[in-house]
Amino acid sequence: MTDVKAGVEYKINVDGNSFLLDSKKYQLLESILDTGSLTESAKMVKISYGTALNYIDKIESTLQVKIVSTSKGGKGGGGGTTLTEEGYSILKECKKINAIMELHKDVNEIEAEVLAIDQSKGVMTVKMNSFEVNIPLNKNYAVGDKVLALISYDNIFLMLEPQKSSIRNIIKGTIVEMRLNNEIIRVNVDVGGVNIYSDITVSAEKELNLTIGKEIYIGFKAMSVATLKL
Repeated sequence: MTDVKAGVEYKINVDGNSFLLDSKKYQLLESILDTGSLTESAKMVKISYGTALNYIDKIESTLQVKIVSTSKGGKGGGGGTTLTEEGYSILKECKKINAIMELHKDVNEIEAEVLAIDQSKGVMTVKMNSFEVNIPLNKNYAVGDKVLALISYDNIFLMLEPQKSSIRNIIKGTIVEMRLNNEIIRVNVDVGGVNIYSDITVSAEKELNLTIGKEIYIGFKAMSVATLKL
């Protein structure tokens, strides 16, 4: 089964009805898909068969859709249980949320403001504290909008001098922290009062001769920035 942290909840919406699906209920649906048995699924999730039935009933009654189809079997609540089309759609939506969460697990989150929009070039200029960067145009944004910029740690490049390349955003900063983790060095760079993290290899760190307090340039491509409107 997919590794899902306890306490995670997924807000599911079906035809105007919504339900908060917690990690236990998510794992129950995933196990039903894998095993085709509600009895086995309850054991895998470590809940009773009655609790599993109650979970299913709560989801179905709240969303007003049928999420499982059960065929009768032998003693002890056996038989086959499969997800309906609606049940599979709910599980698939949860998996998408999981994938997005995993993708953005190590990501710089920087509050910014839209300063300018260039429709012809398909880019926006946003201000992040004391510096400006270019990011892909989002037609739903307007000048003055507050956004949250998301940039993965491994999309931040480090360089000793600014270089002409496909990297559109190059900013000077100072290294304030370096931490080794599983052969990857996480470098914390103070850029105009904003802390931006970059993950680099040990060999790259040695080649650049990085030390705490050293001035360095960070760079990232416009297309590596995702945004959320605040």
